[in-house]
Amino acid sequence: MSAAELLGLTVIIGSGLTAGVLFAVALSVVPALRTMPPSTYVYVHQRIGRHWDPTMPLIVLGSTVVDLVLAFVVAEPAARLGFVVAAVLLLAVSVVSHFCNVPLNRTVKVLDPESIPVDWEDPRPIWRRWHLLRTGLAVLALAVNAFMVILLL
Repeated sequence: MSAAELLGLTVIIGSGLTAGVLFAVALSVVPALRTMPPSTYVYVHQRIGRHWDPTMPLIVLGSTVVDLVLAFVVAEPAARLGFVVAAVLLLAVSVVSHFCNVPLNRTVKVLDPESIPVDWEDPRPIWRRWHLLRTGLAVLALAVNAFMVILLL
């Protein structure tokens, strides 16, 4: 197996895990959380989100780096562009996560599920929109990576 093939396999696994996890959350977790009363939502959200860091950021950013390495390893300009596009998409997943979803998560983590403030603004609708954006970006990154790897390697 060549270095490019090994990198291609690595980026498919990484971008596939990213898209798969985000898709599963969008398909199952988000709708379940949306139906819960605020106290239950806060309690469950605090427990569900405990183990994402640092695993998901490492997978997303690691896959981004592998895409960039592939952009330098492959010879064809179109392939280079494809891997750069996939890297940008994965970087966008990270940016949306870090600057949009994570700050909302932090506001939920500090709440006491038994004493939700009366003026509490429910973050679920905006969190869902940001999550769906990053899920779409991740699925697109996986599609681009799969296309590039199948086409070239």
